[in-house]
Amino acid sequence: MKSKILNFLLILSSLIGYLEWSGNNHSFLFQAEAEIFSKIISNPASVFHPLTILPMMGQLILVFTLFQKTPNKILTYISIGGLGLLLLLILLIGLMNLNFKMILSTLPFIVISVLTILHHRKHEA
Repeated sequence: MKSKILNFLLILSSLIGYLEWSGNNHSFLFQAEAEIFSKIISNPASVFHPLTILPMMGQLILVFTLFQKTPNKILTYISIGGLGLLLLLILLIGLMNLNFKMILSTLPFIVISVLTILHHRKHEA
């Protein structure tokens, strides 16, 4: 049961990533995902990019693991990797620009990812 809770928390924490870019533009990842889902229907080619597809696939895999009796460890690791690409990039950009909103928005995902990996390693032995 703890694995499912951790996977659910991974999904939630991945949605609160915060982005800022030029021209006073900003967005949380859940807002950006809603925009991506709306564009998939009208213009699918505009959303096909590794930094959009891999994290979304990671989230979908995590949702899938919530319906498994025992969440698959390998699928969880793959999901952390896919989501981690985007969130670690956000962290890196936040560190380079000293943008504390971006830095702080990634920390819950990173902490929960580490806790999830430690949980799976502990139950492996």
